[in-house]
Amino acid sequence: MSFTLDANVLLYASDEESPVQAKAIATLDDFATSPQILYLFWPVVSAYLRLATHPSVFTQPLPLERAIANVEELLGRPNVHSPGEDAGFWTVLREVLDDGRAGGNLVTDAHLVALMRQYGVRTILTRDRDFRRFDGIRVEDPFV
Repeated sequence: MSFTLDANVLLYASDEESPVQAKAIATLDDFATSPQILYLFWPVVSAYLRLATHPSVFTQPLPLERAIANVEELLGRPNVHSPGEDAGFWTVLREVLDDGRAGGNLVTDAHLVALMRQYGVRTILTRDRDFRRFDGIRVEDPFV
């Protein structure tokens, strides 16, 4: 079995002011050390780096070096894979965009869902309810 996660799980783990920080860290530790494959897709990495270091998003944003170190720690795990778009990605993305009626801010979610479909990933850990609009994936909120 494999799964992926949304940037919000990484962000909660890095946010000392978040009431779910401890749960986010425990979730990452559990899944990053499990035998299951964790797909850490590049749009998630980019979103994490962009938001975790942004002074308008966090009172105490992470220094870029710390955010990069967090990503590298995950990427260094043997069960963490980080593939990119493969041949035929545009066709899959078009289907996801059409099926989910995903415009505006939902395009990024559709991008992630298209990557999930390309790599046969069925489960995403996220607090973002917007992912429920896309067929064929299972959305798990690790903070419930």
